[in-house]
Amino acid sequence: MANKQKKKRNKVYRGVDAAIEKPVVTRITAVNRSKPAQWWHDNKRVAKPVLIISAIVFAIIWLIAELIRIAAGA
Repeated sequence: MANKQKKKRNKVYRGVDAAIEKPVVTRITAVNRSKPAQWWHDNKRVAKPVLIISAIVFAIIWLIAELIRIAAGA
């Protein structure tokens, strides 16, 4: 016959020598932003990489177009 497992204690100890819980402090700051600035603040994580990638693609397309123009003119 298998021994019965002892139930584990899941209750928090609140005796005299228990660790003191520090209160949780939530700091909130309010900022007045214009509509475009608020949009940028909300969508920055998505918009930044999209803008960087689109700038790189535009530069590559421009360089290829210039190479074709130079090759066709020569």
